[in-house]
Amino acid sequence: MRGTRVRKAAAICMGAAVAWTAVTGAAGQSAPSKATGHWAIVVHGGAGDIERAKLGPEGDKAYRAALTKVIEAGAAVLNRGGSSLDAVETAVRMLEDNPLFNAARGAVFTADGKTELDAAIMDGATMRAGAVADVSHTRYPITLARTVMEKTPYVLMVGPGADAYSVHAGMEQEPASYYFTESRWQSLVKQLQKEGRPIPPRPAGVPPEGGIVPVAQWQETAGTRRYGTVGVVAVDRKGNVAAGTSTGGLQGKMPGRVGDSPLVGAGTYASNQSCAISGTGVGEYFIRYTVARDVCALVQYKGYTLQQAADAVIQKKLRPIHGDGGVIAVAPDGQMAWSFNTPGMFRARLAEGGKVEVHIYNDEP
Repeated sequence: MRGTRVRKAAAICMGAAVAWTAVTGAAGQSAPSKATGHWAIVVHGGAGDIERAKLGPEGDKAYRAALTKVIEAGAAVLNRGGSSLDAVETAVRMLEDNPLFNAARGAVFTADGKTELDAAIMDGATMRAGAVADVSHTRYPITLARTVMEKTPYVLMVGPGADAYSVHAGMEQEPASYYFTESRWQSLVKQLQKEGRPIPPRPAGVPPEGGIVPVAQWQETAGTRRYGTVGVVAVDRKGNVAAGTSTGGLQGKMPGRVGDSPLVGAGTYASNQSCAISGTGVGEYFIRYTVARDVCALVQYKGYTLQQAADAVIQKKLRPIHGDGGVIAVAPDGQMAWSFNTPGMFRARLAEGGKVEVHIYNDEP
């Protein structure tokens, strides 16, 4: 008798859900934006203590070349009529493949010498989102996040379950040694030594110390505050925005810590009603202050320009409380913006018909 009542209640709920979907369309779907006819894309490779003297000519050149290559690849997708979502995924995958950046292949290490990868992607046209946290073997966390969004009823998957789903979905898997860079490792060792914490053994499968040359001596130094999260935001010719963010987290962090990057509304957000945001910085502040959504809310409800909204949150709200970091942003009407309160942020932008702009330091535009 009880089973019959449960089945009847379930049928009623299902019927109501079907009826509601028939009226409103897909759950959470926002109204389509007005097409601008012009695309735009903005990229970041992290913020922090990024100064000319520390980076040097070699590092400056390497990062500018990498950002140019990435933004041109994303722009190529948009230029042939591709979606903002496709452009974001394409560009973030390139950043994940580049050991210069703290995402996937270039991820920093936790205190126990492991890599824990987080990523999120969001489609402003439908308000769908997908995210993963604490994955260890997926080559492209951003693609796993998109697969979670498109192939499951979930938004966020974490840890071994997310890794297992990645294997089930047929995604490229890599051993721990794939994510190893000597410069990141030496930076971890210096940090742990400075803090009096134990040094973990080198990951299995990597050459012994001194066996390989660091990717770049200027990449990391002990005590450097560099939030190497990567992210991309874009608007396509239909006026649809999208955002994607990927990170290896904080160097020397406690295993299991998750920052803002995979959390919708904190480090990643996109809505055709306002804007698309990808953040980089001290994740705990971005989470508590829902930074990404806060910027978009100022655009949507207060009528701020994109730049005004980004500055209001990053400069006026976070800076006084030492919430270091920054955001990149794009709006359905083609506005582009970035704002950061650190010495530098690796960043680039390009609008259809324009020229690529690549900047690093805070005395650049």
